[in-house]
Amino acid sequence: MKGRLLIVDDEPHIVKTMSIGLTALGYDVAAFQEAEAALRETDKDLFGEKQYDVAFIDLMMFPMNGITLMQELHRRMPDLTVVIITAHGTVDTAVAAMKLGAYDYLQKPFELKELADFVERVMKSHVLHTSSHATSEIITQNPTYLGVLRMAERVANSPLTVLIEGETGTGKELVADFIHKRSDRAENPIVKLNCAALSSELIESELFGHVKGAFTGALKDRVGRVEAANGGTLFLDEIGEIPPAMQAKLLRFLQSREFQRVGENETRYADVRIIAATNRNLEEAIQRGEFREDLFYRLSGVRLLIPPLRLRREDILPLAEAFVAGVSKGALPEMSEAVRAALLGYEWRGNVRELENTMLRATVLAGNRRTIELEDLPAHIGSGSSNVGEYSSSGNGMAALRSLEEVERDYIAQVISRTSSLEEAARILKIDSATLWRKRKKYSL
Repeated sequence: MKGRLLIVDDEPHIVKTMSIGLTALGYDVAAFQEAEAALRETDKDLFGEKQYDVAFIDLMMFPMNGITLMQELHRRMPDLTVVIITAHGTVDTAVAAMKLGAYDYLQKPFELKELADFVERVMKSHVLHTSSHATSEIITQNPTYLGVLRMAERVANSPLTVLIEGETGTGKELVADFIHKRSDRAENPIVKLNCAALSSELIESELFGHVKGAFTGALKDRVGRVEAANGGTLFLDEIGEIPPAMQAKLLRFLQSREFQRVGENETRYADVRIIAATNRNLEEAIQRGEFREDLFYRLSGVRLLIPPLRLRREDILPLAEAFVAGVSKGALPEMSEAVRAALLGYEWRGNVRELENTMLRATVLAGNRRTIELEDLPAHIGSGSSNVGEYSSSGNGMAALRSLEEVERDYIAQVISRTSSLEEAARILKIDSATLWRKRKKYSL
């Protein structure tokens, strides 16, 4: 098979036409008319073979729309390439979906030949993306981010639990890997679990394992992520999404490192170092009663805040060049001055992940040309829409000027990353705690 495709559209003729056509072209196709049915299918064997390469998702569905479905699928399959299917009148919304992580959009109606060419291009980009290791190491020249990494290196060999905070797409998992590789546990595994990808029924089994017959479908004993990480590191991504009932059980494990498999009375012990990550403001979640305060403090042995890409503009061009180099074969294409200016001027709400997807797409479209041109970028980037200001490209790839708000936000983030408490940060900044709280809320820190 050329690849595994997922199609979700509430129009039966679209589902039928795409399924028949793409199956005939050699793709393995699973098609659904309801978003919920597609999610149930992917949940059946989330960590097994039910992984898809590309998903085609209709934008306008009810009750779950295409953007929500895309986000749910990305939680389950981070490497999934998503294409939004859109009608003529919803192209603007499809462009917004690209900013949130979609690779591209396919506009209805379309001919089979057009679909075949489009899918071939998307699959090529997907293969390049999943085979690329350009982001396996952290690339930054930003003082705030460098401060975060220095703190991460200082605590790497300690038993302290680390909470990594930052927007979606900033590279929190890379920082977890950075810490693990520099710890005395580096010879043992780092085991990862995306808490947002699991239902409340599945997460306890995935964390602690289960025994045969513990519940319907438990056909054999299964070791959980905690046991698998014994002697190493357990990375809990999207910890803010963990269900309330599991928060108490996770807290007990963090306190004692003792646990029980689901359906078993035997108490087991695991020597694991915990690193957690979240894109949510957990302090606000505590105020809303959605997250346990005692669990938050147990997780917050050290808090590391990763700055968003829009506040580390000196990293945009080096990252873009690394992504191009990671997938290019033969001569490395250069970026035109117009492309460099467009990249520097764009807001990057999707952060490094959005930049990576953009450069992979641009490299594919550039083909054998020696230069990546403005036409190879998505229209909303190349046209300068959603820009945060005018930036010029200098020899070292740095933005010429930043606003006062950006400077303030950057400095506050740097101080917070280097201090052990908000009270200490407020003292260094010479402001009271209430003012610091308001500024953190303003800048989403």
